[in-house]
Amino acid sequence: MKCMFCGKSDTKVLDSRVGEDGAIIRRRRECTACLKRFTTYETVEITPVLVIKRNGVRQAFDENKIKNGIIRSCEKRPVPMQKIDELVSDIKKKIFNSLEQEISSVRIGEMVMEGLKEIDEVSYIRFASVYRQFKDTDSFLKELEKLIKKQ
Repeated sequence: MKCMFCGKSDTKVLDSRVGEDGAIIRRRRECTACLKRFTTYETVEITPVLVIKRNGVRQAFDENKIKNGIIRSCEKRPVPMQKIDELVSDIKKKIFNSLEQEISSVRIGEMVMEGLKEIDEVSYIRFASVYRQFKDTDSFLKELEKLIKKQ
């Protein structure tokens, strides 16, 4: 870290403390050349992720859209909010850990369906029926048959 007073790059860390929310590290430093002290803050850099919609339009990733879709599919089902939050968090981690700057909405939808299948099968079918845009009862029955065969 470069000294803000003399510009030398030889500094030492005297003290490190985690911020209140755990997302920031505060470091107290001392320049070995001029002996002046200063504070730096270290945070995680989040690269923005764009979602490519089916029509080709790109939008900033918004975890609330995923959460709202999952909540709608779990309506009147015995799915605790904690499970929904965990699923949204898992999906968000997968997206940001992929280190890709763009992801298709199709891939996100597949991640949601994989998670819902584990949590509640009825919610999974509800989400799939909207997501896969079932045109008739045959396509709906085929999805049910896939679910039954995997058990």
